[in-house]
Amino acid sequence: MSNHTDHILIVDDDRDIRTLLADYLEKQGLRCTAAADGRDMKAKLEAHRVDLIVLDVMMPGEDGLTLCRNLRASSGPNANTPILMLTARGEDMDRILGLEMGADDYLPKPFVPRELYARIRAILRRARALPPNLDAAPPANARELRFAQWRLDTANRHLIDTAGTVVALSGAEYRLLGVFLSHPQKVLSRDQLMELTQGREADVFDRSIDLLVSRLRQRLGDNAREPSIIKTVRNEGYVLAAEVTAVAGAQDEA
Repeated sequence: MSNHTDHILIVDDDRDIRTLLADYLEKQGLRCTAAADGRDMKAKLEAHRVDLIVLDVMMPGEDGLTLCRNLRASSGPNANTPILMLTARGEDMDRILGLEMGADDYLPKPFVPRELYARIRAILRRARALPPNLDAAPPANARELRFAQWRLDTANRHLIDTAGTVVALSGAEYRLLGVFLSHPQKVLSRDQLMELTQGREADVFDRSIDLLVSRLRQRLGDNAREPSIIKTVRNEGYVLAAEVTAVAGAQDEA
């Protein structure tokens, strides 16, 4: 039985908010570390292993959107760490940009700590819904999955194009791609995709699966108007319209 205590990094330039959130979350059994800005966040990430980052959008210096984007684009150990964005007054543009930058969820200010805790628990459940090397059809020893001119390194959770360039994926994007690659050429409904990526405990805070599919298409360079990799099946859902080949070792060449 695991004795692991989830470690939350709270990044907000408002000291009172940092203190309030840390005190509340620690009373719920979580471990908390606080950072006042981007530089402080990077230092804390180098010093600690964290399970989730609560990241405020509006901060002096590098704002939360920039920090989120840079973290997702990195190849470091925290590239896929779940991120919950805090947005001022629920600004629609901040929410949309945050999700496009790779955030896993958002919460508009003002909010009550109890709702933040509920969202944190939901994100952590989803993040652990699939093991690192995917869950379902691909062979257990498949280190690499190849499809439509792309390669997915399941050990390092990297998406790689034909030029060998690594394309950053958020945790949610990786899980969704994993589901599609596990069920190629099969129509999956939105409800099925929600359940497979987020588990049966998906709640009312979750964004539409359509936005996540749109983000994944962008990562794959799939034309939104006439997609060739992830196609929309009207009134039914989505399908990965490509053959998937599982490779036991990354050293193998096509």
